[in-house]
Amino acid sequence: MTSAPDARRPAPWTVLPGVCVAGAAAALAFGVHQVLPGVPWLTAALVLGVIVGSIPPLRPVLGGVLEPGLDLSARRLLRLGIVVLGLQLSLTDIASLGWPEIIVIVVLVVVSYFFTLLIGRLFRLPGDEPVLIAAGFSICGVSAVGAMSAARASDPRDTATPTALVTLYGTAAIVVLPALAGLLGFDPVQFGHWTGASVHDVGQVVATAQTAGAMALAAAVVVKLTRVLMLAPIVAVTAVQTRRRGVAGGARPPVVPLFIVGFLALVAVRTFIPLPAGVVAVGATVQSVLLAMALFGIGASLRVEQLVRSGGRAVAAGAVSWVVILVLDLGVVAVGRP
Repeated sequence: MTSAPDARRPAPWTVLPGVCVAGAAAALAFGVHQVLPGVPWLTAALVLGVIVGSIPPLRPVLGGVLEPGLDLSARRLLRLGIVVLGLQLSLTDIASLGWPEIIVIVVLVVVSYFFTLLIGRLFRLPGDEPVLIAAGFSICGVSAVGAMSAARASDPRDTATPTALVTLYGTAAIVVLPALAGLLGFDPVQFGHWTGASVHDVGQVVATAQTAGAMALAAAVVVKLTRVLMLAPIVAVTAVQTRRRGVAGGARPPVVPLFIVGFLALVAVRTFIPLPAGVVAVGATVQSVLLAMALFGIGASLRVEQLVRSGGRAVAAGAVSWVVILVLDLGVVAVGRP
């Protein structure tokens, strides 16, 4: 009767080696980002994990002494990073958009989610991959993939491909969107709205929008944070659906996952309590560290050869989903700003 809890909560000394390796990898990924600013920190962390996981002599260690700590990083630290993400959201900033624009953004998120979900199923992606890709592409990239996988009690193997896809196409946006904006004749604010409404991770939004200046960056961040706020209701609805249908072994996740409660609590703190800029900045750094460690853990568990069978379909589904979202958001920006 006690074996299951013990397996899920290993002793601290068993997780320490893997967590230390994940921390060192996050630091190395940050160093890569410093040397090559065009490579986002989180992308570098994921790639490092994939490289390590692709070296056969290292796999016995990854699946042995390091496994408990890497698994903790990929699961619990990812959720903790989502909680800390709440410090970056102020409802006051979001309200400055005005209700019409907020409603348009919410509708775009919902439509993008279901379009992407449909595309994933049309491409016959396995397991929970269609749902996780839909969440990552429509809401907030890696954070949404992690949150949705927790709400659905997904198989960890289903998380790797969606994480890789939101990283791939979110990074591609840093190059593609500025080039397209010049051809489309967008002013900085229009470009910021388009970027905030269509790019996946917050870091990718910042990297893309800053190419057009401070006005574009300010607009992009507010629109993006409005999308991020949609993480809470969509994950909560998913958790309720998962609870009703049940999962393997009879496990029933909570109606609202605890990390989503924490996320909303920190949103409230940021909104109603005047925090020094330094505290917010530290929160952003802590969030990035936690997510970088989580992404290394996810990447290290990825076995590229196992993904080759469906990899082509997944990349194609991601490409179609990315284009659909870009076009949807482009249409809204072209008509009037979201």
